Amino acid sequence: MIRLILLIILFLLSLLAVFRAQAYYLWLMAVVVTEYPLILVGLTAMLTLAGIWVVPYRLSGNIIGIVAMFIYLSPIVRAYVVARNVNEDMKHAFTNAILPVNISPFSFMGLFKPGHTVSFKTVNYAQYPNKNLSLDYYMSQVVEKQPCVIVVHGGSWSSGDSQQLPELNSSLATKGFNVAAINYRMAPKYQTPAPVEDVENAINYLCRHADELNIDTNKFVLLGRSAGAQIALLAAYTLHDERIKGVIDFYGPADMVWGYSIPTSPLVMDSRKVMRDYIGGSYEQVPAKFAACSPLEFVDKRSVPTLIIHGENDVLVSPEHSRRLNLKLQQNGIPHYYLNLPWAVHGFDYNLNGPGGQLSTYTVEAFLYTVTK
Repeated sequence: MIRLILLIILFLLSLLAVFRAQAYYLWLMAVVVTEYPLILVGLTAMLTLAGIWVVPYRLSGNIIGIVAMFIYLSPIVRAYVVARNVNEDMKHAFTNAILPVNISPFSFMGLFKPGHTVSFKTVNYAQYPNKNLSLDYYMSQVVEKQPCVIVVHGGSWSSGDSQQLPELNSSLATKGFNVAAINYRMAPKYQTPAPVEDVENAINYLCRHADELNIDTNKFVLLGRSAGAQIALLAAYTLHDERIKGVIDFYGPADMVWGYSIPTSPLVMDSRKVMRDYIGGSYEQVPAKFAACSPLEFVDKRSVPTLIIHGENDVLVSPEHSRRLNLKLQQNGIPHYYLNLPWAVHGFDYNLNGPGGQLSTYTVEAFLYTVTK
């Protein structure tokens, strides 16, 4: 009986690889289910094979276990399906696309690939009354001046820091890119557009110290996750800085007006409160500010190339944000690529070796090569 109960629990967890999580802690579990599938396949397999010795409910347990294993493996299968079209889609999106050499967008063996850690140094890049802002700088492992990626962390504009999900920073440094992961002023004490000003100050600081940091000051790319993606997109589209060559949007809210009108489930997050704290009021109180911090409102013919990455099962930031941004970029003829991951959830890139992590890292590298090299 215990075996059967455990298999039923694992089967129910496997459904997070297919259906959207309906509560905060289920979302966290969904990250594990979709990006660490082999761990759960192994646990399910061991319990299923235990049916050799455990007689009661043997057949029903075996059936449930086998079905659960197939569901757990579905993100891997779907990753192969998405990977099949990535290179052609990137070439179609960018006429000068430069793809990583001798690397496939996704591979089964990549699930076991060891990570690389690059040391970083922390420096202050901006001073405000009673507030100093720092960044973590990962220097390119390639000698000579190289492009710089400015990473803006997520956290609902009110939490998180520059050391959030640092694995990609090290990975990019080994591929020849400098990376500056910044801290910025956060809500509710500081409100929009303060973080965009911080991004601009970070660029100016990095340019002033370009010689010692080996930075090509004509080649910056902004990368943001979640709330950080909104900041990165808004900075890229409103600063009109020729030094910014592109922007990478990991599951970011691009339409703040629409996002306020269709809030996230309260079982996951009080998204309206999060937005009020960041913007300074409700939409009814400050509609102009909502429009002013909606990145897609500022997309025009001059906008920089954009990479959008979003999971279809994201319950914190709806993929509708990315669909709307994708359409606006199409309408204005801006080179861009939308990597839509049908199984992925918010924060899927926590594991760079997972199905979503591999595909997103590959497209990020391809995008960076294309817009900077």
